[in-house]
Amino acid sequence: MPRFAANLSFLFTEVPFAERFARAARAGFGGVEFLFPYPWPARDIAGWLAASGLDMVLFNFPAGDWEAGERGLACHPARREEFAAGVETALDYARVLGCPRLHCLAGLTPAGWEADALRETYVANLRHAADRAAAQGVTVLIEAINSRLDMPGYWLDSPAKAFALAEAIGRPNLKVQYDIYHALVMGDDPRRSLPQYLPAIGHIQAADVPGRHEPGSGEGGYEQIFPLLDRLGYRGWVGCEYRPRAGTEAGLAYLGG
Repeated sequence: MPRFAANLSFLFTEVPFAERFARAARAGFGGVEFLFPYPWPARDIAGWLAASGLDMVLFNFPAGDWEAGERGLACHPARREEFAAGVETALDYARVLGCPRLHCLAGLTPAGWEADALRETYVANLRHAADRAAAQGVTVLIEAINSRLDMPGYWLDSPAKAFALAEAIGRPNLKVQYDIYHALVMGDDPRRSLPQYLPAIGHIQAADVPGRHEPGSGEGGYEQIFPLLDRLGYRGWVGCEYRPRAGTEAGLAYLGG
C-alpha cells in the first residue's frame, strides 16, 4: 500500500491543531500535510512534528485572503509582487519544518484579463517559484481543482491542463499534484492518467466520490487505484484530504489495505 499522510486541515478537526499531530501518529499515519502553516510560528509546528515522529509532507503557498474567498494568486497579473513575497514566506516555513514540497494554488479566474495574460502570468510565476525553491531542494506542485463542485471559477481545473502547463513551465523541480477526487469530479479516469503521467506526478491526494469522504466510502474505485499505485512503483505520499463521515478514526480502514 502507499504511504499515507493525514491532511490536518480536514482530519482530526475535533481537537485543536496542535493536538492533531499526535492523533495522526496514533492512528497509523506516517506523515502530515495541511493547507497553511502561517497562523502558527514555524518553530511551534516543528516541535509538534518532532514530538509525533511524523514527516512533514506538504503545505500551500500563501493564497491571498482565504477567508474572503480568494484561492490563490498565481494566475493574477496584478498581484505578481504579492505572489513573489508569498514564495519567500513559504520557503522560510519549509526550511524550519523540513518540508520538501509546496503546492501553488492557481487562483480564481480574475475578471477583465485576456486568457493569454493569465497563462503568461501563471507560467512566469511558477518558473520563479520553482527556481527559488530549487536552491532549497524543494519541489513545487501544481494541482487541478474541480470547478464543478468545490471551487467554481478556479483557473486550473482539469488534469490535462495541469500536465500541459507543467511541461510548458519546464522546471525539473515542478510536478503535478494529482488529486484523485478532483480528477474524478472533472471526468478524468485515474486508472488511465496515473500510468500515463506518473513521471510528472510529485504528490497524490485522495478522497472518494460522491461527498469527498474517506477512500472506500463511495464509487471512486480505490480498491483498484491503490493497488495500481503499487504496481506502478509509486514511492511518494498519498495525502488524505477528505471530510470524514463519522469521526476520523472511524473511517481509516484503507490504512490497513
